[in-house]
Amino acid sequence: MAGGVLALSFGVLAREAGFSALGALVMSAIVFAGSAQFAAISIIAAGGGIGAAIGAAALMNSRFLPMGIALAPSLSGSALRRAAQGQSVVDASWALANQGEGRFDRHFLFGASAVQYVTWLGGTAAGAFGGSALGDPRTLGLDAIFPAFFVSLLLPELRDARSRGVALAGALIALALVPVAPAGVPVLAASAAALVGLKRQHAQRTAA
Repeated sequence: MAGGVLALSFGVLAREAGFSALGALVMSAIVFAGSAQFAAISIIAAGGGIGAAIGAAALMNSRFLPMGIALAPSLSGSALRRAAQGQSVVDASWALANQGEGRFDRHFLFGASAVQYVTWLGGTAAGAFGGSALGDPRTLGLDAIFPAFFVSLLLPELRDARSRGVALAGALIALALVPVAPAGVPVLAASAAALVGLKRQHAQRTAA
């Protein structure tokens, strides 16, 4: 239900950003990742290019690479079949299907993702095709979904001083570039802070 409400707001805001109703629905069907989709349409709505939007979405979805690697031993069949099964990975399903010690309940993963997929597409369709009946998105506060959604993703990551330092560095980079760089570029440039932080963390672990 929560995913459906979030998808409804995506459908409405995608139309505001210039997407057709069908285009918004196709994006949800193919991408099926709230953070990537919101990042992409926020950049497009601000006047950014398709390249910057795709780049930001790809960075958001890069977390699925290690998640897929962790899931791989729990999948069966040929490489092509395992790759197809891996398309069902989304954050909530992956976490709920985790049985510990590197084992995942793949059938639970498939079922949980299937339910979320239906509600995600249904919410997107409702927002994209019927969003005009809701009135001005700003009156309803839907324009606040962008910052609220990403703040909710950020807060759990601020566990220690290093994480907070990386977040602050990324914020400063973005703020410095917003007045002078094309839309989307500040987001991509700010991600460099996270890459530097990740490299330092890896070096420290290797040394230990």
